[in-house]
Amino acid sequence: MSKSYKIEVDCANCASLMEGAARKVPGVKNAVVNFMTQKLSVDFDDGAEPNAVMREVVKVCKRVEPDCEIYL
Repeated sequence: MSKSYKIEVDCANCASLMEGAARKVPGVKNAVVNFMTQKLSVDFDDGAEPNAVMREVVKVCKRVEPDCEIYL
């Protein structure tokens, strides 16, 4: 299952770091942060609960950039 989310991120480097962090979250098959369109696309593992996984994605992204926003 894939979903896209609106994200507010201030720089391309932070977007890249957030993408890498999101990919390490259990339940995430792949994640892509597009700085230009301000979108986060997440492919979830089969059987993963998207809402629970996204709570963890938000946590790891906030460690990279505390003032980022991900609209779930």
